[in-house]
Amino acid sequence: MHQRLGHIFLVDDNHDFRFYLSDMLSTLGYTVDVFDNSHAFLDNALDVSPAVVLLDMKMPGLNGLDLQARLVALNKKTPVVFISGESDKDQIIEAFKFGAVDFLLKPIDREKLCAAVDKALALDRQKNAEFANIRAIRRTYDTLSKREKEIFTLIAEGKTNMDIAQITGTQPNTAKKHRANIYQKFQVNSTAEVMRMCRQIDLTQLIADH
Repeated sequence: MHQRLGHIFLVDDNHDFRFYLSDMLSTLGYTVDVFDNSHAFLDNALDVSPAVVLLDMKMPGLNGLDLQARLVALNKKTPVVFISGESDKDQIIEAFKFGAVDFLLKPIDREKLCAAVDKALALDRQKNAEFANIRAIRRTYDTLSKREKEIFTLIAEGKTNMDIAQITGTQPNTAKKHRANIYQKFQVNSTAEVMRMCRQIDLTQLIADH
């Protein structure tokens, strides 16, 4: 039994090509859903991760670029790899402009296809890990008291305990205790870790949301 490497949404209007490619990818260990047009994908694709959209460029109705634009508009972040029998330079540029991971020409080379798919799946895993981390930061931030939230912001700005005491009108020891509580809640040990953590999230937006 093959290890499941990730999920592929194959969108292509050519029945024979869909059958060939989905069979090959399934044999290699990927799970595959096939769609014969863009609307079928939009209406029926489930939210799966890690995943990649393997997308034909030229299709009736919504073509590949149209579907990619629709996904961007819907804030759907599943990576896209284009496959095409023929495309002009402008189409290829447009595809990459809107975030395509790769653009492969038919007939498809299996090694190049797997490399592109694996790259896209790795990007999707990374994106989801970052998103999960941001959610964890938000959840922990919600547990802070009003004073701790104020001090958290000052820590993220690199302020010392003396700085924080002067800004908040408290004693340095009080600022130190608040800092220790904040470190414990976020499971960090230093200002550098707090600052590194805050680079993953828009701190201004985090504060505004609360």
